[in-house]
Amino acid sequence: MTKAQLKEDLRLYWYKFSRNKLSVVGLCIVLLSILCAIFAEIITPYPQHAKEFVDFNQASLAPCRAFICGTDIFGRDIFTRLIFSCRGALSMTVVVLSISVPIGVFLGLIAGYYHGTWADTIIMRTADVFLSLPSLMLAMAIAAVLKPGMRSSMIAVTAMWWPWYTRQVYGMASSLRNEYFVKNAELIGASRLHILFREILPNCLSSVFTKMALDVGWVILIGASLSFVGLGEQPPTPAFGQMISEGARYMPDLWWMTVFPALAIAFIILGFNFFGDGIRDMLERGR
Repeated sequence: MTKAQLKEDLRLYWYKFSRNKLSVVGLCIVLLSILCAIFAEIITPYPQHAKEFVDFNQASLAPCRAFICGTDIFGRDIFTRLIFSCRGALSMTVVVLSISVPIGVFLGLIAGYYHGTWADTIIMRTADVFLSLPSLMLAMAIAAVLKPGMRSSMIAVTAMWWPWYTRQVYGMASSLRNEYFVKNAELIGASRLHILFREILPNCLSSVFTKMALDVGWVILIGASLSFVGLGEQPPTPAFGQMISEGARYMPDLWWMTVFPALAIAFIILGFNFFGDGIRDMLERGR
């Protein structure tokens, strides 16, 4: 592919993506969240408040000029802790999806290509067991067995996330295995790995990428739920769910301790959902 062709393809992808203005808004929110996570120490006015810090002279202050989101009962700036919470939320998303997606896609390819065999039966019945259980309850059960913390939350969410990709890719691979280009590859003696990863997988990637973009919000929400019940990131490290849980004890008097973390979660999830819609439009063929 020449540079001119690549440039033309990128222009076409951007045109499809930008036709929906909400997708562009979502992209801006995604970039803003990533920048906040990377440059949290520079952006926040009180970076020391994200660690062990107590200042009772400024405790429980309502939103004001010095603290735009108010302070908690320990005098810590809520805005600062929200920015640092983005780091933990996005880190969980990256780890969970980078592990669960390859596992789920690989197992889905194997089960779909060998449809009707013992491999199909073992893989898909195992996936069905995981999918039959409520996702949040399964994640809580796994996290409860482990030591509470970010690592345990990542393990718990990853363990319950891979079957969704296995089920998605299984359906596509089961259909594609009977297409002419796959049969032709088999007739000329192509290896099984070549058929799986060079013939079938590329035709599944657009749907997988779209689901990944949409799943970011769900991973953040599940992670916040685990943090809310004390199974996620542990104090003094800030986390969205943990901040909501702490603030709920003082509702409605100290409403800002709960409202702003909840709005931050909704803002990020909404942005990634808009971004996922744009990815779907961009990769959709025939438009």
